[in-house]
Amino acid sequence: MDNPECSRPEACSVLESVSAAVAGKPLCCPNHEGKVMEFYCESCETAMCLDCTEGEHREHVTVPLRDVVEQHKAALKTQLDAIHSRWGLDALIGEISRQLNDRKIEAIAEITSTFEELEKALHQRKSALITDLESICSAKQKVLQAQLSSLLQGKEHIQSSCSFTEQALSHGSATEVLLVQKQMSERVTALARHDFPERPHQNAHLDCQVETEGLRRSIQNLGFLLTTAAVAHTSVATGEGLRHAATGQHHTVTVTTKDKDGELVRTGNAVLKAEITSVDGSRAADTEITDNKNGTYEVGYTLRSEGEYSFALLLYGQPIRGSPFRLRAVKPSDVPQSPDDVKRRVKSPSGTGGHIRQKAVRRPSSMYSTTKKKENPIEDELIYRVGSRGRERGEFTNLQGISASSNGRVVVADSNNQCIQVFSNDGQFKMRFGVRGRSPGQLRLLGRLMGPKGVAVDKNGHIITVDNKACCVFIFQSNGKLVTKFGGRGTSDRQFAGPHFVAVNNKNEIIVTDFHNHSVKVYSADGEFLFKFGSHGEGNGQFNAPTGVAVDSNGNIIVADWGNSRIQVFDSTGSFLSYINTSADPLYGPQGLALTSDGHVAVADSGNHCFKVYRYLQ
Repeated sequence: MDNPECSRPEACSVLESVSAAVAGKPLCCPNHEGKVMEFYCESCETAMCLDCTEGEHREHVTVPLRDVVEQHKAALKTQLDAIHSRWGLDALIGEISRQLNDRKIEAIAEITSTFEELEKALHQRKSALITDLESICSAKQKVLQAQLSSLLQGKEHIQSSCSFTEQALSHGSATEVLLVQKQMSERVTALARHDFPERPHQNAHLDCQVETEGLRRSIQNLGFLLTTAAVAHTSVATGEGLRHAATGQHHTVTVTTKDKDGELVRTGNAVLKAEITSVDGSRAADTEITDNKNGTYEVGYTLRSEGEYSFALLLYGQPIRGSPFRLRAVKPSDVPQSPDDVKRRVKSPSGTGGHIRQKAVRRPSSMYSTTKKKENPIEDELIYRVGSRGRERGEFTNLQGISASSNGRVVVADSNNQCIQVFSNDGQFKMRFGVRGRSPGQLRLLGRLMGPKGVAVDKNGHIITVDNKACCVFIFQSNGKLVTKFGGRGTSDRQFAGPHFVAVNNKNEIIVTDFHNHSVKVYSADGEFLFKFGSHGEGNGQFNAPTGVAVDSNGNIIVADWGNSRIQVFDSTGSFLSYINTSADPLYGPQGLALTSDGHVAVADSGNHCFKVYRYLQ
């Protein structure tokens, strides 16, 4: 039976090429008869012959085919391994199902045992109450019976004496009355003087009170079930401590648990395990895990020796996304303090392939955040990303500044390509302009500025420019005339160490990121220092070289944290509020950021040669 695929000539050609490759035969060029395809065009991702490299691909980067074969084979093997790993998924799911059923049976046994013990305790208490009741009642009855017996005995004596006296008075002769008068008088007098109790010696009070309302409430709330929907493959870890550590120093990593749909799990109690091992597989450090009871966990550790380690984070025995992580420890003295050194230390991430050029890669609507209240961390907020490494439209090489206009445009400064590119709010390419030079339309440095970086415009139309090299902030009129400048190199409140970007809030206050001083500083419209916030570190509200900055309509300050590859949100006073969660598609060395006209955050992801737009909930 004929293969329907072979009815198309191009399909036959592909099949023949694959068959030849499998057989180890040289592949012939489909465009140049008899020519062997010995080269590979990285731009077009296709094999070609020598004539092709000198023809339609002459402007492209081509390399010998043999140089990329192993690379592509390795990539395919990785994909195959990923598929093969799914074959065991049914067994894994079956095992989890069995474990879940075992835990149910164990929990039922625990519940039954607990409540049987409680029933036993209730019966014991019931018996004790009845025993005490019998004892109290018996004691009271004993007192009352003794009193009653004494009264009856006295009553008999009185009745006997009275009866004898009455008989003598009624029927006795005068002589008999006189004979018994003295005896009877003494007896009656004695009876009259006898002390008979006139009041009861006990009472009939015997009640039983059992307060059950509180106990009933306690029973209704007795026991609780611990569970979570968290699964490993969607849960993520963040923090510099995942990859780098200084020996002798305590580091922490934040694990954020998510369910199968990637939604944040907001309860704790997940079974999380952390293991740091040396290359020989031995345990290298103790780890402590803190359950924040909100779906996030802090994993702390301290490494004593330099070297390469494997950092595994296991949720219910399964590795979370990216685990195990490759962790490198160096002496504190070897940790670079300059962000330029940090950039060399952390290599640029690979894997930019698969992004559609000149178009936004939009995430499905199901991934959008639906909550109105910002949490820490909040749901995955990535809406789309645009770009990959290159020099064409929609491609970047070390993009830096980014701005957004009121008419729905996103403007990106592409540093190494020395041009400006403009996109719509939904990521569609619109235009590009500028090349480096001194002619009109070419970008060059202004005369009075040594190294301009960030720029902003205030309500008065003044242009505020950060001079990175001079460590100063310049304020110009709209016609370019200098109004004032402030700053200088140093660590004081009015000085900077490599200031990067600037924003202006609704009070016309100037907000500057101080890159090497790891802080954000706020000044009045005329340059008077107001306050600053931030310090060097990985914690909430700390920075490792802050870069981009923007201010929302409520005065909240959004800051790109370059060295920690994250975006933090602060209130107008500099108090930490939350992160914009970028874990689904991590940032690498974010630079400028801006708020788009439709209320999202656009950030220049310089290390990944793209810009990304995140949903921002004010």
